[in-house]
Amino acid sequence: MNVLMFGWEFPPNISGGLGTACYGITKSLTALDTKITFVIPKVYGNEAKDNVTLIGANQIDLIKSKIHTERLKVPVTCLGIESQMLPYVDPRLYATQQLRLHEKQTPGSSFPPSSAIRFSGAYGTGLMEEIHNFSVISEYIARHTDFNLIHAHDWLTFPAGIAAQKVSGKPLVVHVHATEFDRSGNKVNPQVFQIEQQGMSQADCVICVSNRTRQTVIDKYQIPPEKTQTVHNGVELQQSAEPPLSGLKDKNKLVTFLGRITLQKGPEYFIRVAELVLSKMKDVQFVMAGSGDLQQEMIRKVARSHMADQFFFTGFLRGEEVCRILRLSDIFIMPSVSEPFGICPLEAMQNGVPTIISKQSGVSEIVQHAIKVDFWDVHAMADAIHGLLSYPALPKMMIQAGKQEVGKIRWEQAATKIRAIYEELVRAKVSSLSKAI
Repeated sequence: MNVLMFGWEFPPNISGGLGTACYGITKSLTALDTKITFVIPKVYGNEAKDNVTLIGANQIDLIKSKIHTERLKVPVTCLGIESQMLPYVDPRLYATQQLRLHEKQTPGSSFPPSSAIRFSGAYGTGLMEEIHNFSVISEYIARHTDFNLIHAHDWLTFPAGIAAQKVSGKPLVVHVHATEFDRSGNKVNPQVFQIEQQGMSQADCVICVSNRTRQTVIDKYQIPPEKTQTVHNGVELQQSAEPPLSGLKDKNKLVTFLGRITLQKGPEYFIRVAELVLSKMKDVQFVMAGSGDLQQEMIRKVARSHMADQFFFTGFLRGEEVCRILRLSDIFIMPSVSEPFGICPLEAMQNGVPTIISKQSGVSEIVQHAIKVDFWDVHAMADAIHGLLSYPALPKMMIQAGKQEVGKIRWEQAATKIRAIYEELVRAKVSSLSKAI
C-alpha cells in the first residue's frame, strides 16, 4: 500500500512530540509493507529517513511545476496567533533553534531552488500563510504521486490533506495529536478551530491519540463517533540500555519536569510542588527541562520563591540529552493541565524512573504503574514525591513494573491498528467505485 503523508516536522528537526510520533508511526508502518511518501514544509538534509521518501515543499520549483503564484496568496484575512496557542514553542525561540539546525546541515544537504518557496518550517507569525502555501504545493505533489490513501498529521497539514483529497479522490485520514482546546484552554483561536473542524469533517477517518482526545473531537467539533478511532501512541525501543549516570550525581535527589514550558504542560504547578517538597525536605533538587513561551515567567517565579539554588532550567533538550537527564532523575513528573497523550512518561518509565502523571493525560489510559493525580492537586503530588523519596521499596517496585509495562507499549502496535484502518478505507472506496460503475 502506498500512502501520501503530510507532517510539519520530522526528526531530528523537532520541537515536541509531533515529530517523534510521526517518526515512530512511519518507521513501524514501513515494516508492514507500507510505502510512505512523507511531505513536510522544509527539508534540512539531516532527517532520519529510514524507508520513507521525504519531500520538502521548499524543494518544489514553481516555474517547472507551473504553479500560478497568485494561488499562493491567502484567500482570507489571517488572524494573529498568540505564542501560547502555537503547537510547541515561542516563535522567536523556535526560529533560533531552526537557525542553529540550519547551520549544522551537512555539506550534502539539499537547498530549495531559487524559484521555490522558502518555507521556514517554523511556528512563527507567518504560520497561516505557510499552511496555505503548503496546501498549494501539496496539491501539486498529489497530482504527481502514486498513492492509495492520504494521512495528514495535526491541524497544520489538514488543508494539505484536503487539497490532495480533492485532486485524487482518495480516502483521507486526519490524525489528531492535540486540539486547540488542549493548546490554549478557554482562549480558542477561531481560525485554528475552523481549520481543525474542516479537516475532521472532510476526513474519511479521524485518528485520535487517546479516548480523551476522541471525546473532545466528538463533543467540541461535532464529529460522528463512528468516524473516529483511538490509536494510542507508543515509545521507541531502546537498543542499548546504558547504566544510570550515578557517578555524576551528588547526594541530592532529582525531580524532573520535561516538556514545553507552556500553559498546557502545567509548569506553574511543578514549581508549587517544588515549594511544598522543599519546605519539608532539603536534599532534593528540581529541574525544568525544556523551553517555551512561559520559560522566563517560570524563572522569575523560582527566583521570587528563593529556590534558585535547588531549582534548575536546562533549556530545550533532544535525543541523547533527554535520555541523559532521565537517567539522572529519581522521579519524573508530568503535571499537564490538558495532555492529549504524553510520550515523555513512557520514556521515563523505560529509563527506570518512577513517574507521576496528571489524570488529565491520555497516557494515563494505558499505564498502571505510574502515580496518577489531578494536575491542580499540588499537595497530592508533593506527598507522592515525599513517599517515593522516603520509602525505597516503593520506587523499586515502580521501576521494575514500569519497565515491564512500557516494554509492551510499542509503535508497532499503533502501526498495526493504523494499517488496519487504511485497508478498511481503501476497501470501502473500491467497493463504492464498483457500485457506481
